[in-house]
Amino acid sequence: MAGAIDNRFAHAIDMANAQTAKMVKPTSIAKAKATAQDFEAAFLSSMFQHMFTGTDGDGPMGGTTGIGPWRSFLTQEFGKSMAAKGGIGIADHVYKSLISHQAAAAAITKPTVKTQ
Repeated sequence: MAGAIDNRFAHAIDMANAQTAKMVKPTSIAKAKATAQDFEAAFLSSMFQHMFTGTDGDGPMGGTTGIGPWRSFLTQEFGKSMAAKGGIGIADHVYKSLISHQAAAAAITKPTVKTQ
């Protein structure tokens, strides 16, 4: 029973998001998707950076002198790559939030037509 309710709730949210996206310019939608993916990539890069902190020894990022900058480049690329392949779902939530805020702003600034 709970699964059916969750599925109906998720479907209702998807329908609301589809309606919201219609209120936003296509260029804004593309920019919001790119921004959301960039945000997730930055988050993942930060997580990878923490994961590699204190890692020494053999391998491509072993404990040699000057490894710090190269390790940051590697973790940044790990984050970008993972986000481009779907990431962990942060970009979807950020995108939906950006679109809903833009749609709300468009609804507020949209002139209303008075009928007599």
